[in-house]
Amino acid sequence: MASELDEIRNNINDFFLFVNGINLIVTRDNYETHFCLHAVMQIGFASLEAGAVRTKNTTNIIMKNLMDVCLSCISYWLVGYALGYGEGNFFLGYTYWASHAVPSSQLSHWFFQFGFAATAATIVSGAVAERCNYIAYIVYTTCISGIIYPIVTHWTWTSEGWLNKLGFVDFSGSGPVYLLGGVCSFIAAILIGPRLGRFGKSDSEKQEIRGHSVPLTGIGGMLIIVGFLSFNGGAQGSIANPGDGAIVAHVTICTLLAASGGAVAILACARLGLFGTAAWSFGLTLNAAFTGMVSVCAGVNKMEFWACFVTGVIAGLTFILLHYFVIFCRVDDPLDAAAIHVGGGFWGLVSAPLFSHGGIVYGATRESALFLAYNLIGAVAIIGWGVVTSCIMFGTLQLLGKLRVTEEEERVGMYCASQSSWVPYYLRHRCDMDHEKDHDRDHDMDHDD
Repeated sequence: MASELDEIRNNINDFFLFVNGINLIVTRDNYETHFCLHAVMQIGFASLEAGAVRTKNTTNIIMKNLMDVCLSCISYWLVGYALGYGEGNFFLGYTYWASHAVPSSQLSHWFFQFGFAATAATIVSGAVAERCNYIAYIVYTTCISGIIYPIVTHWTWTSEGWLNKLGFVDFSGSGPVYLLGGVCSFIAAILIGPRLGRFGKSDSEKQEIRGHSVPLTGIGGMLIIVGFLSFNGGAQGSIANPGDGAIVAHVTICTLLAASGGAVAILACARLGLFGTAAWSFGLTLNAAFTGMVSVCAGVNKMEFWACFVTGVIAGLTFILLHYFVIFCRVDDPLDAAAIHVGGGFWGLVSAPLFSHGGIVYGATRESALFLAYNLIGAVAIIGWGVVTSCIMFGTLQLLGKLRVTEEEERVGMYCASQSSWVPYYLRHRCDMDHEKDHDRDHDMDHDD
């Protein structure tokens, strides 16, 4: 009887992870069972990015997000899970190659963690949108999801990992997923260079390049918010053990509170005109909500509601500072991938030691100080790993001439240029219109010079 109960419990836990990997919301009567799975995040990323780019690049972005799932799945199957969760040493794992001999009881864990790997890779596509060579996209997606990200998870989330042994704590990925993805995004955006017409020779010549669909961006953003609930709730890893349900519910509420804190704080600041002309800024508000959720991942299971809200507010302000810093550096990041994920990820690793139960705000102790120190060491290690691996990967692509599309392809639109033989008439017409607008803008800037 006891063995049967254990089997049932294990099956329930496996189902919990699988459902959180597919993202389904089931509502029944007065109860809401939220299986908010991070596959919905991929749909959200696709919609968000598609709305934030010009029409001539929309299909290219959708295709990239589709292949992100496929390429990440293959690379994680062949090497990623082995490097991340195979038995090995303090740095990486070296069993389970091609997922061979992975215990059946671990397959749900494989599936859920694959979603994390795909997300880490997807973050970069927003920073290099509208000018990245498709070959480069294939290479960096495969490398990030199969090598760069899994090794960091071995450090942080396995018993052998050196950061885990040190005392580093991150519940659902502020560091391993988001900080790492943000660092890779920033390096990629620097090396690939800005889109044509984005920056002139002086600050007065900066040209904001708007996406073609705010509604599509908004829908994508809301899908990502839904997916975040599964990201954090599913990180509990089980639902059948005593107390699991309460923890998952607590984590879900705290995630929403962090998003709300970031969004409301930045919306108020924008309306007061602190960032220029007073306005109800949708873009800044949405990105601040994302940053709030990213920041709370590290300690969301051990933080009170008020602490998560405050963490979100500070995360929103951190995003704004980095948003303008990136522009000041003349780095073109169309979707603010670096500002959201570097700012939110780093602040998340700091906020956990500050606001978690027993953290510094509850009384400065040796344990709380070490908690902060260990997480800072982890942040530095993740940043360093991201910078080194990204410079090697994107630098090699740049040297080979495979990082960026040609100027003509960028002007015409990557999808229109590469698939011109069967582009539908209406899309070809929109590509031509966008091309003409870009040409006129560049002509005006040259005339001003």
